[in-house]
Amino acid sequence: MSSQNCRLPSAIRAPLLLACAVLAACTPLPPAPAPAPASAARAAMPAPAWQRPGVQLLHIAPEESLLTITVRRGGALARLGHDHVVASRGLQGVVAPAQGRAQFQFRLDEMSVDEEALRKTAGLTTTPSADAIAGTRHNMLVRVLEAERYPWVRIDARQTGNRDMLEADITLHGVTRTLQVPVQITEAAGGRGLQASGSLLLKQSDFGIVPFAILGGAMAVQDQMELAFRITARPEPSAPAPGAGPGR
Repeated sequence: MSSQNCRLPSAIRAPLLLACAVLAACTPLPPAPAPAPASAARAAMPAPAWQRPGVQLLHIAPEESLLTITVRRGGALARLGHDHVVASRGLQGVVAPAQGRAQFQFRLDEMSVDEEALRKTAGLTTTPSADAIAGTRHNMLVRVLEAERYPWVRIDARQTGNRDMLEADITLHGVTRTLQVPVQITEAAGGRGLQASGSLLLKQSDFGIVPFAILGGAMAVQDQMELAFRITARPEPSAPAPGAGPGR
């Protein structure tokens, strides 16, 4: 929110969620919890319950993957706030193409808020200040998502007969919901990898989160969120692609 907007009776912009929806704060706030070391994040990834010996696994490449959540303002005074884009570039997990299964997760405290390029891609036309973005991130992690208590978002997905649809168990804020997720999957020849992309709408209230509102609801956070993902998975560098052998 701009300095002009901070003249309102309350100098705080509402938290938006997700995995993360907040309206940016007008006043600087204490820094959000520091991201966990990468080594700790990797160690925290549990093996999927469906993983079996001999099953070919592809590993998500975080540097080629992106998950975004767009959260929007609401209420009679919505024009005074900003919509926001929250993003994870730290996805970790595995995909078993033959089984039609995937499991991945990301840490909330590693998510970015309002990267300029992502705001343009989402069609957001306002420009929140650096202080507003910092306040948004703090409110999102501390006041809304309780990221220290619930640091991970976990997704376990499976195909159920329709290649263009996944059934996904999404765990956020200690609550798990099963949703149908439209998806486009492109596989590389010889099992060298795949890319999956798609989008869906989520509601904060489905995960036990009450959308923030102030001034009797005149400034509020919309319950609905827009999640989009592009995930690339490849064999581990040390593992040869199926069919590969010495001299090939």
